[in-house]
Amino acid sequence: MGINTNISDYDWNAAFAALAWQVELGVTEVMSEAAVDRYALPEKQATLTPKPKTVEDQVQPAAPDPVNAAQAAAAPCADLTALRAALESFAHCELKKGARNLVFSAGNPGAPLMVVGEAPGREEDREGLPFVGHSGLLLDKMLAAIGHARDADDPRASAYLTNVLPWRPPGDRDPTEAEIAMMRPFLLRHIVLAKPQVIIAMGNVACQALLGQSGILRMRGQWGECAAIPVMPMTHPAYLLRNLGAKREAWADLLAVQAKLANPS
Repeated sequence: MGINTNISDYDWNAAFAALAWQVELGVTEVMSEAAVDRYALPEKQATLTPKPKTVEDQVQPAAPDPVNAAQAAAAPCADLTALRAALESFAHCELKKGARNLVFSAGNPGAPLMVVGEAPGREEDREGLPFVGHSGLLLDKMLAAIGHARDADDPRASAYLTNVLPWRPPGDRDPTEAEIAMMRPFLLRHIVLAKPQVIIAMGNVACQALLGQSGILRMRGQWGECAAIPVMPMTHPAYLLRNLGAKREAWADLLAVQAKLANPS
């Protein structure tokens, strides 16, 4: 015996009582995938057996590893245009879904100085450019103090800016280790294609992606290396805006960058 009863209008107690009443009447099934003729002879009744699962049903394909997918997407890129296109079509980073724009780069890609930041904020996401707003204005002043600018006509005095993450994290939260690892292959390919002489790693996230370490207040001012290119860890301009006393140390780091650019060997 089977019965199909709509209990959407019942409260819990009423539904339980109705179910108990149906069991006393001999109900054995609530619903089935196929109709059953209860008046047919037992030997002629359809046997309800579950549909056998296929191999495809039983074996679920493994999700692709996002880091491997990033490496596969970044490696073939022969120029920055191709790298940007690879990022735009990369489907494994959830940040992309909540961001307005891809923030790829700003400045001269042939510049001897490359600045790597952390991730876009609200203003960067809106404009599609790295280092805008108050932090960007301060960075421009810092670079100008050592004779470089993102919009310089002379390539030797120019600067090239990018971020570890090309999409804004929700609420401007810190990037996760998984997100940094996922975007690192794109960043490393970015560096190979841009060919800077010196890199400034602005903040903890940039240091983690480029040098495999964090702790910017301990690392700043000490040269590291990524892809055979000297890397200077520096505190982020946003930190300097909140801690004015740290500008003295930032100036010392900038002078070290200037000296390295003048004498790369």
